[in-house]
Amino acid sequence: MEKKLSKKALSKSFHNWYYGHLTCFSQEHMQTFGYLCAMLPLVEELYNDEDEKAKAMNTYTAFFNTEPQLGTVVVGITAGLEEARANGEEVDEETINGLRAGLMGPVAGIGDSLVVGTVIPILLGIAMGMSTGGSPLGAIFYIIVWNLFAYFGMKFMYFKGYQLGGKAVDFLIGAQGEALRESVTMLGGIVIGAVSATWVSVKTSLQLVNDAGEPYLVLQDKLNEVFPGLLTAIFIIVCWFLMAKKRISPIKVMLLLVVVAFVGALVGFFDPGLAY
Repeated sequence: MEKKLSKKALSKSFHNWYYGHLTCFSQEHMQTFGYLCAMLPLVEELYNDEDEKAKAMNTYTAFFNTEPQLGTVVVGITAGLEEARANGEEVDEETINGLRAGLMGPVAGIGDSLVVGTVIPILLGIAMGMSTGGSPLGAIFYIIVWNLFAYFGMKFMYFKGYQLGGKAVDFLIGAQGEALRESVTMLGGIVIGAVSATWVSVKTSLQLVNDAGEPYLVLQDKLNEVFPGLLTAIFIIVCWFLMAKKRISPIKVMLLLVVVAFVGALVGFFDPGLAY
């Protein structure tokens, strides 16, 4: 009799991954134990013999790490492979682990650029706009929308991976997937540019005065005549260059900005507007 995974087992497997993909996370194992938790209900349902269960679970003790949202498709694909193996098809431990090892890198690259580098900044940009004047709506919006996106997006990827198998991978790395990634990346760039132009404002207070103490050259006014927002653009480009090209961490960049602001205020280039 052909063995077929029930919807209950698949749902439990997905939820184990969704809530536990960082279970016992360490530099040595990364998401290995989370993967084990996800496969446990499937193995329990497919096999009756304890030795067969142990052999099947041993497959998933190999190192695994990827972007967890998009990487859900890999868990779904291996769920289908495990079902095929339980039905006597020519799927062995080497096949499953070879597929996992081959997919976790490319899927991580796509997921990091699509989810971490594009979707999250878009949501944060919208949330920042809703937080004007200290409103809590922005934080509430982000928490709700991100969790809904993550949950239903991951669930869709899991079951599509299970249903489509290798075809799901073809979509991710094929022409359609590439077009989708380029479209979302372009949208993300537009949103980030709009957020930067709206919420980042860098101005100088530097001015030259005559003998009577009256300013005859206000640098910011001259910059506004030639290139409005020039200092803001330079600030954003420098931050991007340091993080994207020089691979300097955001924390170090922020510390550098604190130093620049402090020195700039001391020499009179910036005016923090503080009164004592």
